[in-house]
Amino acid sequence: MLKKEILSNQALGAHALFYDDVHRNLVLAVDKEGRPAGKYAVLPEPIKIHENGDVTFSFLAPDAKSVQVAGIGGGFLKDLNNMEKGEDGWWHVTVSGIDSGFHYHDYFVDGTRTLNPYAPYGYGCDRVINFFELPDKYSNFYLLQDVPHGTVRMDYYKSGITGKFRNCWVYTPPGYETAPEKRYPVLYLQHGGGESETGWIWQGKINHIADNLIADGACKELIIVMNSGYATAKEGSAGVNPLMGSIEDVLVKDSIPFIDAKYRTIADRRGRAMAGLSMGGAQTQRTVFKYPEFFANAGIFSMYVDTMSEETKRRLSDPVKFNKDFDLFFLAAGEYEHCCGVNRQLTSELRAKGFNTVFYSIPGYHDWPVWRYHAREFIARLWR
Repeated sequence: MLKKEILSNQALGAHALFYDDVHRNLVLAVDKEGRPAGKYAVLPEPIKIHENGDVTFSFLAPDAKSVQVAGIGGGFLKDLNNMEKGEDGWWHVTVSGIDSGFHYHDYFVDGTRTLNPYAPYGYGCDRVINFFELPDKYSNFYLLQDVPHGTVRMDYYKSGITGKFRNCWVYTPPGYETAPEKRYPVLYLQHGGGESETGWIWQGKINHIADNLIADGACKELIIVMNSGYATAKEGSAGVNPLMGSIEDVLVKDSIPFIDAKYRTIADRRGRAMAGLSMGGAQTQRTVFKYPEFFANAGIFSMYVDTMSEETKRRLSDPVKFNKDFDLFFLAAGEYEHCCGVNRQLTSELRAKGFNTVFYSIPGYHDWPVWRYHAREFIARLWR
C-alpha cells in the first residue's frame, strides 16, 4: 500500500503551467435576481493514484465515440485501455499493474492521439505529452519536503555560437540571496534527446532533490544550470551528428561566461561539473574531454562511453593524467538498459588500469526514476 502523505505530495502533480491543480471549472450561472454570477464546479481528478497502486484515468469528451489511454512502454505498456463514458461526458478507466515511477502516456479520442488538458504535461518524446507519477513506498528524496528551498530562475543570454538568444534554468541553493559573500560550485546538467531544458525541473524534480540533499547535509551547496541540448551553429552546420550540434562550444563560450558574470560561482574547473542523461550524457563526455580546462567532474547517465573516438582514446591512454584532470568521473545506468553491462565492464577495466572512475546502477529502465537516482548519487559525491 502507498502512503497517503506521499500520494498527496504536491510535487507529483506539478507541471509547467499549474503547480497546485485544484480541479475546478468555472460554470456560468445567474443569481436569484437574474444577474450573471459564475461559480466553480469540482472536476474529476484526471489521474487518481489509489493506495493499492491502481490508477484511474478520466478524460472529458462528451461527443466522442471512443476514448483510450496507453503508456509508451517500460513500466506502463503501450496496450490501449478502453475508457467508459459517464452521463456527464467524462470517460474513465482504472488500470492495474503499472510499475511505480514516472510515466509519459497518450490518450486517443476516436483513434486520434491527443492531450488531456486537465492532466499534468511536459515536453518529452519530441512533443508536448501528458505524464503522471506512481510513487513507490519508500522514495521521497525527489518530493517536496518541509525544508529550506532554493530558487529556480529562467535566464536569457546571447549566444555567439548560434547567433540567437538562448534561455537556461538556474537553481540556486537556500540562502543564496542572504549570503552575498559566499561563492558556490556549479553543475551544468543536460537533458536527454526529445526533451528540453525544462525536463530536469518538471520531470526530474532536481530542485527538490538538491533541497533535500542540502537539508540532510548530504551534499555541498551548489548552483545547477540547465541548458537546451540543441545548439546548431549559426552558419547552419551541426557537425556529424545534428542532435549533438555545437552544445559544447555554447556551454564553454556562451553559458559559462554568462553564469560566472551573473552568479557568485567558484569560477574554475575544480568548481565546475557537467552531467547529463542519454543524449546529455554523450554531450557531457564530448564537452569535458574537449574542454578539460573547464571541468574537473563529469557524470554520464544512461549513455555509452564512446571509446572509438580519437579524443576518448587519448583521454583514456594515461591514468595518471586522467586522475589529475578529473576529481570525479561517474558512469551510471538503469540495470535494464543495455549500456549498463557495457559501462560496468568498462569501469572495471579502467579501474584495473588505475583510472579513478565510479560506476553506479539501480534497477530500472531508460526513464526519469532512474535518472533522479543518478543525479542524487552524483551530486552527493561532488566536491566531497
